[in-house]
Amino acid sequence: MDIDQKGNLMKTRYLAPLAVAIALAGCQQNNAPANVTQVEQAVQNTANNPFFAEYDTPYGIPPFEKIKKSDYLPAFYHGIEQSKLEISALTKVRSRPTFENTIVAMEKSGNFLNKVSNTFYGLTGSMSDEEMRAIAKEISPKLSALGDDIALNDALFQRVKQVYDRKEQLELRTDQKLLLEKTYKSFVRGGANLNDADKLKLRELNEKLSGLSLKFGENLLAETNTFEMVIDNKNDLDGLPDDIIAAAAETAKARGHEGKWVFTTHRPSKNPFLTYSTNRKLRETIYKGYTMRGNNGNANDNQAIASEMASLRYQKAQLLGYKTHAHFVLENATAKTPENVFSLLNKVWPAALERAKEETADIQKMIDAEGGKFTVAAWDWWYYSEKIRKQRFDIDAAETKPYFSLEATQQGVFYTAEKLWGVTFKERFDLPKYHEDVRTFEVSDRDGSYIGIFMVDHYVRESKRGGAWMSSFRKQFKMNGEDVTPIIYNVLNYPQPIGDKPTLLTFDQASTLFHEFGHAIQGLLSDGYYRSQTGTALPRDYVEYPSQVMENWMTEPEVLANFAKHYETGEVIPQELVEKIQASGKFNQGFGTTEYLAAALLDMSWHSLETAELQDANSFEKNVLKEIGLIEQIAPRYKTGYYSHIFAGGYSAGYYGYIWSNIYDADTWLAFKENGIFDQKTAELYRKHVLESGGTDDPTVMYRRFRGQDPKVEALIERRGLSTK
Repeated sequence: MDIDQKGNLMKTRYLAPLAVAIALAGCQQNNAPANVTQVEQAVQNTANNPFFAEYDTPYGIPPFEKIKKSDYLPAFYHGIEQSKLEISALTKVRSRPTFENTIVAMEKSGNFLNKVSNTFYGLTGSMSDEEMRAIAKEISPKLSALGDDIALNDALFQRVKQVYDRKEQLELRTDQKLLLEKTYKSFVRGGANLNDADKLKLRELNEKLSGLSLKFGENLLAETNTFEMVIDNKNDLDGLPDDIIAAAAETAKARGHEGKWVFTTHRPSKNPFLTYSTNRKLRETIYKGYTMRGNNGNANDNQAIASEMASLRYQKAQLLGYKTHAHFVLENATAKTPENVFSLLNKVWPAALERAKEETADIQKMIDAEGGKFTVAAWDWWYYSEKIRKQRFDIDAAETKPYFSLEATQQGVFYTAEKLWGVTFKERFDLPKYHEDVRTFEVSDRDGSYIGIFMVDHYVRESKRGGAWMSSFRKQFKMNGEDVTPIIYNVLNYPQPIGDKPTLLTFDQASTLFHEFGHAIQGLLSDGYYRSQTGTALPRDYVEYPSQVMENWMTEPEVLANFAKHYETGEVIPQELVEKIQASGKFNQGFGTTEYLAAALLDMSWHSLETAELQDANSFEKNVLKEIGLIEQIAPRYKTGYYSHIFAGGYSAGYYGYIWSNIYDADTWLAFKENGIFDQKTAELYRKHVLESGGTDDPTVMYRRFRGQDPKVEALIERRGLSTK
């Protein structure tokens, strides 16, 4: 019996890709010798394609060095066909639908496609090029269509519905009940109850949205990589730290401007320039270069794309019976409704805006005192707020950077994890990796048992999109009688070290390292049964909570004393400087909170539209910002043209989630401060009910198990120094 089952599996796995490969060959130019048939080519391509065999690498890490770009499309097409076969087989089961033969069977399907997708999309963010983008462009509508094929398969839905309708009679665990609930809802939200005409319309909407989202991201990457501010007069570098000047010289050399200095809109280049450059005109140039991305009226303009996506999303929501796209999205969020989101944002906004106006006035006073004959503008904010920070707290970023070398800060992250949960990280140099910059660590638990693999990709490069993120090449799960361990990675965008000098981080960059690790540790410590519920499989407005909590440890004296050491002298960061860092923690929070909230409100406004009419994106954005009263000295953290979170990512009607998660973060940190920042009882409760549990239960319920109460927004407002008391 076992042999027969394996034989059938082999037929399913290899006959389908052969057919797909033949079809592909028929669509492409045939450059093979006349005596080699397309069938033979297909067999050969399959045999040499790493995706069609079990990985023979340690820990099942993708064999990156063996995977060629030409391997992706055949593998994708096979994965799609195999998924169709699996779904078709499910609908032909003659026995009565049960939780096991329907819901669990669906959960187990799609392994091959997951395998390919996890690798490909893991690399498109950090190793993109024209060929990778072409593959993404070709396969994106195919994957969208597959999603629709599954969601709109009536025979499959009827089986799911039969199980769902009997849910009260079934003896299911909490995670099983949740899996059943979400599976059923995913069908309904995917259009299962629509008539045939509306199902066809939904397919068209999904395909358009998929293509537009991809195009938005492509345009933004092109805009970001194209801009360069070339400086050939050394006097124009006045105020800039030596390491930033050196990095600009390296960038210039790489871009064919030998002997000059080049600054880009990548954050490691843009942010220091805005913070330290004394040249106001050049600050304006790079600021506008950044904030006008996707809004330059060129081939990479994203304004029309954003407007069309907002319209299509509204149409889709209406088709599915929702008032707006925001209502559709938030049904599955912790917030539940747009009204609840706006209630929170509007509760924090007045205090943040008032504080931002006070900060603006402080900057203007400094400008006037220095004899400046101008009114503060948006491109002045970083420069003058840094001067005020130094004046008020006797601290500046240049003073702290020598204590935050990248290597030391990474070790500080590991130190914190070990103190909290006994988790250790051993660097391995013999494991596959997708780029020479990637570092790989074997992760072990307190008792020495193996947990998983952690990869970190630190440095900026033009093939990498901006920002920082966490994801996985493989998630943890225990279904199928397996105990599958995770392969988790962090991607960041720090400047490359130059010469013998290590990469030195600003305070914010160091915080980002801790933040992204907060996501990573949730992926690593995950302990769930079903793959779709493990790790960071959480609502958007809750998933940022563990990452934000992690940032808190960085500023604690005990943690700083462990890793914050001068890169040249080895001197531990002076306690006086630590106290200055902590004292300045609430500084500039008016600006930081206001620019964030403005972006969150812009997102909600785009997705609360109750019309399919195309908007003029510039006018729409301008009206939203005018309505909320945003001052001209502050721009939203993301403007429409480069708002990849909501137009090329998964955060539409969800960017508010960072501050929603912040409420949980602030309340959690109160518990650690009350009990001790490394209190083992608190740490273990947090590990069990937040990190390990992932999406196996309602997040609010899991939080109460950890904290014994619901979080309160007052803790957040107080932390940000926005309290009016």
